[in-house]
Amino acid sequence: MKYGFVIPSGNARTVAELAKTAESANWDAIFVWEPVWGIDAWVSLTAAAMVTERIRLGTMITPISRMRPWKLASETATLDNLTGGRVILGVGLGAVDTGFRAFGEVTDRQTRAELLDEGLDILTGLWRGQPFSYNGKHYQVTECDFFPPPPPVQQPRIPIWMVGAWNWPKSMARVLRYDGLLPNVLDAEKNHQPLTPEAVAEMASFIKANKPNQPFDIVVEGETPGDKPDEAAEKVRPFAQAGATWWLETRWQTDPKADVRQIVAERIAQGPPILSEK
Repeated sequence: MKYGFVIPSGNARTVAELAKTAESANWDAIFVWEPVWGIDAWVSLTAAAMVTERIRLGTMITPISRMRPWKLASETATLDNLTGGRVILGVGLGAVDTGFRAFGEVTDRQTRAELLDEGLDILTGLWRGQPFSYNGKHYQVTECDFFPPPPPVQQPRIPIWMVGAWNWPKSMARVLRYDGLLPNVLDAEKNHQPLTPEAVAEMASFIKANKPNQPFDIVVEGETPGDKPDEAAEKVRPFAQAGATWWLETRWQTDPKADVRQIVAERIAQGPPILSEK
């Protein structure tokens, strides 16, 4: 099991400072969210890159449907080269209530799904190098011979973690094309359900059957008490035993009146849960 920390807020300097603390405290990655309008994720991750050496850097999540995929390809490849191969790209449709309507972004779910798929085709195609062209429903790219960045350090590509609805066939078919699953558990009426170790075990079996002998991450989010290591380990252990490969520590629900930076900094400094053999 590897451990990441999702930094819920803060400017680029704050993210850099927290990333440095996280590396010292033995976390494996830090993640930032990518807003429609707000603190830029890639500037923040670049600031973090300049003060760290080992820790991985990623987004949670990047909604590709509202982005220029060639711009995202440039940003991710550039940062992967800067860091020597430490980028993780988390992707999904995004939440439309985070400013999509205010800025005229597409809100129709089907169209966003189409833009997501085509955007990923272009992103991964550009990572592979030029010449590149693409002819889709929403995007057309003619073969170009500009000055591209070097390909990402990580090969065959920067890891892409995909939000997936378990167990909805179309969503899971998209997940299987990439490198990791950010699971949403939906019932027959598409209502969100809690993620359980039992569901993770089903996902792990599904992945193993469809991608045998291939590296693939199953990512679980939650909160653990840094001052109670035994309790923290007991919360994480069932998911690790079920087949999860990453635990992401999150503080999405922190009281807005509280000092979020201080709360996050204290939890990061306490370090990730430690699983002893049982």
